[in-house]
Amino acid sequence: MTKLRRRLVSIPAVVLGAVLLLVLLPIWLPIALIVDLFTDHRRLPRTRLLLFALCWTWLETAALVRLLWVWVTGGAHDMDRMTASQRWWAASLLGALRLTTGLRVEVEGVEAFDPAPAVILARHACLADSLVSAWVVVGPAGHHVRFVIKRELLSDPCLDIAGKRMRNHFVDRGATDSGPELAALQELTTDMGDDTCAVIFPEGTRASPEKRARALAKIAERDPARAERLGALDHLNPPRPAGSEAMLAGAPTADVVLAWHTGFDGMDTFGGIMRNLPPLSGRTIRYVARRVSRSEVPRSAMPGGEEFTRWLDDQWLQLDREVDAALAGERIT
Repeated sequence: MTKLRRRLVSIPAVVLGAVLLLVLLPIWLPIALIVDLFTDHRRLPRTRLLLFALCWTWLETAALVRLLWVWVTGGAHDMDRMTASQRWWAASLLGALRLTTGLRVEVEGVEAFDPAPAVILARHACLADSLVSAWVVVGPAGHHVRFVIKRELLSDPCLDIAGKRMRNHFVDRGATDSGPELAALQELTTDMGDDTCAVIFPEGTRASPEKRARALAKIAERDPARAERLGALDHLNPPRPAGSEAMLAGAPTADVVLAWHTGFDGMDTFGGIMRNLPPLSGRTIRYVARRVSRSEVPRSAMPGGEEFTRWLDDQWLQLDREVDAALAGERIT
């Protein structure tokens, strides 16, 4: 679908959804509340998710108006103004998430993002963790951010319009030739200044037991030893090294920031969100970042290099152990 056709569908859909959810509020809210009271009165998942949908559509609409104003006043290529819009959008959505679902974000290690530039390798378990990563970088850390985002998210009009104006790469995960995609990832980080970080999710998709098993089986076909090593993963999917390696090649002096979180586990699908939405008392999303000096990353790594792959695997196994310990601690408390 061309850009114009896509936006002619996505923008009216979001605005119409906002209007309908608001106008029909007196109808759907009591129905959802009655169903929840009889089926899951401790969490009220349908009611809360519909309220978030109401907030999301109106925040998207407001963000589109803000982006239009930035464009009309000549700021379409002003990265400071675009980042300010991104910061407002991310913070507003997280506020709506906290208000409607009780999910609160707590950041540990925000100092790991300084000094920039840095390449952030982050765990991926839920669509919302992309939002959290964006907010952490442009909010508490105070930097510009460049993202590797799946192309399917162009259906979100704000990501489509602002994401295309800013330095992001919408990756085609179904591409048969990985060369152009890897070249684009390397180019993404080539000119990062001291105010910019880049984010990639090396797993390539939201983690789940089923996806982890499929990924390990695929790795075992070409590298049984690596599959056996990564078989110890309990929470994260095996990392795909090529994209991370390409981004680091584009920024040869940038340090690495490794980021993991807990609180979104099991929320990789809509059904998972329905089952794992926290009780009315809420839940804390713990987002943890730590910095790795570039001197600790294998310098000899080339595309497909074994040294970098082994290094990334070791880091991912360590993240998995940290997530496991954090979840065990949460279960104990």
